[in-house]
Amino acid sequence: MNIIPAIDLMDGKCVRLVQGKKDSQIVYSCDPPAMARKWEDAGATRIHVVDLDGAFEGSPRNQDVIKNIRNAVSPFVEIEVGGGIRTAETINEYRKMGINYVIIGTKAIADRAFLKNIINEHGEAAIVGLDARDGFVSTHGWTVTEGVAATTFAKELQSLGVRSIIYTDISRDGMLTGPNLAALQTMALNVQMDVIASGGIRSIEDVQNILNLKMANITGIITGKAIYEETLNLKEAIQLACEDFKACN
Repeated sequence: MNIIPAIDLMDGKCVRLVQGKKDSQIVYSCDPPAMARKWEDAGATRIHVVDLDGAFEGSPRNQDVIKNIRNAVSPFVEIEVGGGIRTAETINEYRKMGINYVIIGTKAIADRAFLKNIINEHGEAAIVGLDARDGFVSTHGWTVTEGVAATTFAKELQSLGVRSIIYTDISRDGMLTGPNLAALQTMALNVQMDVIASGGIRSIEDVQNILNLKMANITGIITGKAIYEETLNLKEAIQLACEDFKACN
């Protein structure tokens, strides 16, 4: 299980939103590369970066900052990037920058042919961000709820060759209320893809609760607000996940 710290970017700053609402931003740092180094020092081997401006506006807006984040940490630390990734050119730019994984959200539901081509070209480096509100897929920076059930869409993604999804429960995101364990388990049971859990993590107990599900295809947990508000110690969470892995092997 990989514990993945999140860095959300708006106007070049490290921020967090509540339930994805643009007007709810809290600025935690004006130096995102330094924040990335902090998480690396805590033991993170993968960092989740979202260009929120890009997600809302439809094309990347923080590429220079993301490049600086990439260069600020060891090449052994994997970086995954999402937000406004809707063209092959953008994906290629990020990959040339040294970004390990690109996260496709809105474009994945709007254009299946595009997604298939990207999967064929980039394989497991292409991840789909599956964001759900009340069990239904949400797009366009979480501003539009589609009439497609999240599990139904996930199965279709699997049939297209997608190997990994980031499953976010929007109602829990940034709320520090704990993850939606039932929805997460249902998603993991319905697919054979890797599922990275996102939304609601508050404490070390929440990490333990996800580990207790014993779902082999839940391979990661993204945490954002909890590590910034210090209700979760990232180093302790990483150690817990490591100990759980050793106990299971």
